[in-house]
Amino acid sequence: MQRVALADFTTLKVGGTAELWEVEDETGLKEATEAPHKVIGGGSNLLVSDAGVTERVIRLGRSYNDVRSFEGQRDVWLGAATPLPGLVRRAQRAGLSGLEGLLGVPAVLGGAIAMNAGTRFGEMSDTLQEVELFVDGALERLPADALAFSYRHAELPEGGIVTRARLRFTESTPEAVQTRMATVDAARSGQPKVKSAGCAFKNPAGDSAGRIIDAAGLKGMRRGDAMVSFEHGNFILNLGAATAADVMELVTAVRHELAKVGADLELEWRLWGF
Repeated sequence: MQRVALADFTTLKVGGTAELWEVEDETGLKEATEAPHKVIGGGSNLLVSDAGVTERVIRLGRSYNDVRSFEGQRDVWLGAATPLPGLVRRAQRAGLSGLEGLLGVPAVLGGAIAMNAGTRFGEMSDTLQEVELFVDGALERLPADALAFSYRHAELPEGGIVTRARLRFTESTPEAVQTRMATVDAARSGQPKVKSAGCAFKNPAGDSAGRIIDAAGLKGMRRGDAMVSFEHGNFILNLGAATAADVMELVTAVRHELAKVGADLELEWRLWGF
């Protein structure tokens, strides 16, 4: 397998190289997992070091992407590589409610489950009924409540790779779902549209990481081409040529400044190669 630049597979567009394995079936998964590995989905909420990673990186291929075949079933199994934005839109057109709170989340279904992706309007766990996982060389199915979902976290079995998931929607109308999506979209209008990895820090109980960073006067803080967004303090942007080192230096500087006002925010991103 050839090493590729992981920057091309992350939403922040930084990161070094890795051996990429794109798999299409259980046989491919068995072969790919025979050595130390990591799994990548849509590449959001992820910061990869400039040196890349030594483990092989597994990515589910087109056979796990069911966005085109989704025709509005209320209870449906979908592949883990199904892009969430397209699924949200197709559900809306079919008058099915349940995912509109995840509007704008740049994830694939499997990654959204692993991170319990969401906003204040809803989380991935709201519609999830069951998951299929590749664990220890075989497929198994678990009910959603076995994953013990919490804020931006799911308790997947050790080494488990989400391959498919069963979602259950609520019947509605396209107009009603669109109205709720408009509310979600309006609430997210202050978020930047340039390259980022999503929210950098977890919101502490009863507060907002963005508000805390804004109150500390840290918007616009910069290291190289990495900058705290002026639009939303909890987003770190790649202005064009940022390196992972720039981003980590900025994260460290933000946390150092917050410590001066007694704030300690937990990083929401996954870190590879640090």
